[in-house]
Amino acid sequence: MERPPVWAMRQAGRWDPEFNKLRAGHSFYEFSENVDLAAKASLGPKRFGVDAIILFYDITTLAVAMGLPFALAKDVGPVPERPIRTSADLNQLDANPDSARFQHVRDLLALVRASLHDDLPILVFAGAPFTLATYCIGTGKDLTATRKFASEHPQVWGELLEKICSATIGFLGTLVADGADAFQLFDSWAGSLSPTEYQTWAQIHHQQIFTSVRAAPSILFVKECPYLDEMTRSGANVISLGVTHDLARARARYPNLVFQGNVSDELLRTGAPQQVAEATASCVAAGGGRHHIVNLSHGCNRDTPVANFEAFVAAAKDVRRG
Repeated sequence: MERPPVWAMRQAGRWDPEFNKLRAGHSFYEFSENVDLAAKASLGPKRFGVDAIILFYDITTLAVAMGLPFALAKDVGPVPERPIRTSADLNQLDANPDSARFQHVRDLLALVRASLHDDLPILVFAGAPFTLATYCIGTGKDLTATRKFASEHPQVWGELLEKICSATIGFLGTLVADGADAFQLFDSWAGSLSPTEYQTWAQIHHQQIFTSVRAAPSILFVKECPYLDEMTRSGANVISLGVTHDLARARARYPNLVFQGNVSDELLRTGAPQQVAEATASCVAAGGGRHHIVNLSHGCNRDTPVANFEAFVAAAKDVRRG
C-alpha cells in the first residue's frame, strides 16, 4: 500500500444513519448479541472505503461473560447490574470464562470473515483491566470515586484487576485463534492516573496481556495518555496517539514502532469537511507515510456528520496530499 491505512474507533456507531436503521427497536445488548445485525453493523463502514473492519460489540461484553450483567443507561453508559463491592461479589466473576459465554462474538467474527472473503482485515478489541474494572465497580470515568474504592477495598480492587487481566488474555487469544487479524486494548481512562497508579493499575496489565497474546498485531489505546514512554514499553506493536501528542516527534523518537492517530474526533464532530480533510492531510504528512495508521484521537461522536467522515477517509487515501 502506497499510503497509510485508515480506520476509526467507533466507525460503526450512532453517527451513521444506516447503523441507526439497523438498531431501531433494539436495546444495545440485544442488538450487539444479534449476530446477523452486528455483522451488518460491523460491515457498514466498508462503503466509506476504510481499510479494516472493527467488530461491533462492547468492552463490557467480557465482563458479562465473566458473570456480571450490564445495561446501557441513556446518557450514562454501561451500568453493572450488581456493582462489585466485596470479595463475595468478586467470587461471582469467572477469571477464565468458557468461550461459549462469548460465543456470539466468535460467531460474529466467523460471519464477517465469510462476508469479506479476505478483502479487509478484521480488528477485535477488549477493555484493559483498569478501565473495565471501573465499569465493574460502577465508577466509570469518575476517577475520584475509583480511587476511593481502591483505597477502601484494596484487596478486592487488586484481585478484580487480576481477574480481568486473566479473562482478557483468554478472550483475545480465542478471537485471534479464530482468525482476527489484529486486536486493540482500550484503557480509555488510564491517562488521568498518577505515574504510580498508571504503573500498578494499568502498565503491568498491559504488559501481561501483550506478552501473552502474540499471534496477531496489537494496538494500545489510552486516551490522551501523558505516559508515552510507558506505552512504548507495553509490548504493543502499535501505539495510539491523541491530539496532545506530536505524531512526527513520536515517529522520530521511536522509528521502529507503528503509531495510530491522531485526527481530532472533536474536529470531526464540529468542523467543516474541508477542515477535516486538511487536518487529515496534515496527519498523513506527520506520519511520514510509513509505520502509521490514520485514525482519530478518540471515537466517532454520535453527532459526527457523515460528510466529515467521508472527508476524513478520502483525505487519508489521497496519497498526493502526503
